[in-house]
Amino acid sequence: MSLAKAIPGKLLLTPQDHTLILIDFQSQMSFATKSIDAVTLRNNAALISHAAAGFGVSTILTTVAEKSFSGPMFGEITEAFPDQALLDRTSMNTWEDEAVIAKVNEIGKARIVLAGLWTGVCIVGPALSALEQGFEVYVISDACGDVSDEAHERAMERMIQAGARPMTALQYLLELQRDWARTETYELTTGIAKKFGGAYGLGIIYAKSMFGAQEGH
Repeated sequence: MSLAKAIPGKLLLTPQDHTLILIDFQSQMSFATKSIDAVTLRNNAALISHAAAGFGVSTILTTVAEKSFSGPMFGEITEAFPDQALLDRTSMNTWEDEAVIAKVNEIGKARIVLAGLWTGVCIVGPALSALEQGFEVYVISDACGDVSDEAHERAMERMIQAGARPMTALQYLLELQRDWARTETYELTTGIAKKFGGAYGLGIIYAKSMFGAQEGH
C-alpha cells in the first residue's frame, strides 16, 4: 500500500526548473491564425509572459524574419521583459537555430515549456527536436494557434503522442504559485490573474472588493 505524503509531485513545474521559449508571437503569423481569436491569444501570451517574468523563470524570446517580413513580437510579451534581447531566426524550427540552442545550453535546464505561432510548425519543430534530445517538453496549448482548428489539434496530438505534456496559460500561472500561503508572490499571481485571467480574474476582483476575501487566510 502506498503511503501519501504532503509533497508536490515531480512532474509539476516550478519557477526554477524549466526554460520558457516564446516563439513567433508576431503580427504576420497572427493574421492567419484561426484556431484561437486574437484577443484571447494576446491575453494568454501576456499572462504567461508576466507570470514568467514575475517568478524569475528563465525565458527565451525568439522571432522569425522580424525586420523583413513578420513584424515585431507582441508588446504584451516584450513589456514583461523590457531589457531582454530577442533572438531573430531564419529557420522555422527554433531548435535548428544556433543562437537559440546556445542560450538553451547556457541556461542548462532539462525542462522546456513552449508557446507561440503556429502550433503545427513553430511549436512542433522544437517540441519534437527537444524530446528526441532527452528534454522534457511542455506546451501551453491555449497560448498557441494555427491556421485552422484541425491544424492546431493535429499538431497537439502529434506532440502528445511523442511525449510532450499539454497545459493552459492559467494552469501555468497557478502551477508556479501552487500555494496561496506563499505570500511573497501572492499579489503578483492575483494581480496577473485580475488583469489577464478572464472570468477567473473578475471573480478575484469581486471577492476582494465585496468581501475583502483572500486565499490562504
